[in-house]
Amino acid sequence: MKLNVRYLLILIAFIGSSGILTNQSNADPLPLRDFLKFDQEPMINTTVSVNGQVGTYHGHDEISTIYGPGNNATQPVYQGSFMADDFSDTVSRPVVHVTWWGSYHGAASAPQPPVQQFLIGFESDNAATPGNFSYPKSPIQYEIVNSGALAPGSGTFTEQQVGGPDINGDLIYKYNAELANPFPEQANIVYWLKIAAVVGGNPTVPPGPGVTSWGWHNRDYTINDPLAAPVSPGEVNEGTPNSPIWHFQDDAVQGRLTYTPTGAGLNNQIIMTNPLPQNYIDLADGPQGIGNHSKDLAFRLYTTQNVPEPATCTLMVIGLVGALATRRRSRSV
Repeated sequence: MKLNVRYLLILIAFIGSSGILTNQSNADPLPLRDFLKFDQEPMINTTVSVNGQVGTYHGHDEISTIYGPGNNATQPVYQGSFMADDFSDTVSRPVVHVTWWGSYHGAASAPQPPVQQFLIGFESDNAATPGNFSYPKSPIQYEIVNSGALAPGSGTFTEQQVGGPDINGDLIYKYNAELANPFPEQANIVYWLKIAAVVGGNPTVPPGPGVTSWGWHNRDYTINDPLAAPVSPGEVNEGTPNSPIWHFQDDAVQGRLTYTPTGAGLNNQIIMTNPLPQNYIDLADGPQGIGNHSKDLAFRLYTTQNVPEPATCTLMVIGLVGALATRRRSRSV
């Protein structure tokens, strides 16, 4: 009897795990599948102490939005500003899920339509040289993710308000995206992540009131990222042990972006110009003087870990039921 109870408990556990895996699309990141491999946390309600000055800060966002005529044009061209940040970790497994934070600029005074599409790009590194900063060199892979429920490989993203208002009165949102095409990242190699909202409208005219203007939120530099790769200079503390200012590798950059979906080849579809390094802003990201430090952006990268698929769990449950039934029959003979 005790043995049957033990088998029953194991069976319930397997059924439960199978159910969780089957319903993993109801949560993000996807439970029992996603494994965090790079982590720069967002600055939201962060207490900062720099040079004896203590305050609470929500960070700020730099515009990363491109505008274009939409899918009805015969030759759609999107143009605008982009933000990008470098990353490297120690796990040679593909990126399947991306999390980031951002806000709508000026939405407090004029409501804006929510973003329906984001461009997510992974690019190689143009490494810094003496007297020159690093920046994205060339696109390796990119895709457009659309607003919608998440599922493995769905190419969709979700939006959730998580904080704010920041110093500009903007609310802060968290985004989760499932990539349709996982990025085959290799360990200890520096890449760049580029994320820009894709919005319909005239690409040659600055957006006016009520037009979507989205920005990417900055990192909480008081929190270390232990998952960052030990590349040079890697993750370093530019502050003190009691007042840390953690920073990975080089500055996040902002520049101009032209995106032509019908272009031949990535280098013709994604054209970047005038990348410039970005710093934090005094009194928005910290006390006076924080503006002397290079800026990082807030994002997380996830890969998969080796777990049984739902079908595998089902087979295991069936096998366990069969083994239990066989044992009971053998006892009754």
